[in-house]
Amino acid sequence: MTDQVHTNPHGTPSGNGGRLRAFRRSTLGSVLINLVAAVVVIALVQTFFVKMYVVPSGSMQGTLLIGDRILVNRTAYAGAVPPRGDVVVFSADETWDEAGQKKGNPVKEMARYFGDVTGIGPSHEKFLVKRVIGVPGDVVDCCSAAGALQVNGVAQEEPYIQGDLPFDEAGPNCESTPRSARCFGPVTVPEGKLLVLGDHRGNSNDSVYACRGTAETGDCLKLVPVENVIGHTFATVLPLQRIGAVR
Repeated sequence: MTDQVHTNPHGTPSGNGGRLRAFRRSTLGSVLINLVAAVVVIALVQTFFVKMYVVPSGSMQGTLLIGDRILVNRTAYAGAVPPRGDVVVFSADETWDEAGQKKGNPVKEMARYFGDVTGIGPSHEKFLVKRVIGVPGDVVDCCSAAGALQVNGVAQEEPYIQGDLPFDEAGPNCESTPRSARCFGPVTVPEGKLLVLGDHRGNSNDSVYACRGTAETGDCLKLVPVENVIGHTFATVLPLQRIGAVR
């Protein structure tokens, strides 16, 4: 007795073809589900816990380089004031010139919209990386007679500084005319604000950038609202030769 093999109109065995199609659909469905789940998990982690950022400028050079991929702990402060010395990422408004983004091509714009929604990859978010120098109530000025930055009258040791502005006890200094561009303040940091500076002082658009070399301490200041702080920068992860803790 001869077994009967049923075929579809195209002449292929219908039983095997159906099973193959079902297997492909099942495999594709499983891959898509796993992919969506992975995206959701990564988005949740980046939104609420740790997010990767790309350093946008050279203002932290010496500590961070342009293009470094850094990890930011979004839970580090939980609404509290960051301590002095921490390197933070914060949301920047239009007063921070270096935070501006140029419109990219449609593909880049789509990638940014994806980043806006998921927290993965580039986004339209404007952010900067700086070091916290003054917290609410602090009086910050520069310079001491030796050219050091002072917080509440105490000269600060800042081993991370690179490319500081010219200062000499014989002049230019804070008493000479013209004043040294390193000089500013004193500035009293108001409640709810932070005074932040870049480690590359000669190349940093920071809280006192427009006040340096003058006696002004008003409209020239750009202080960061505490609520704009996204988190604490704790590590560099790319490029590989730059992996390490951020201090």
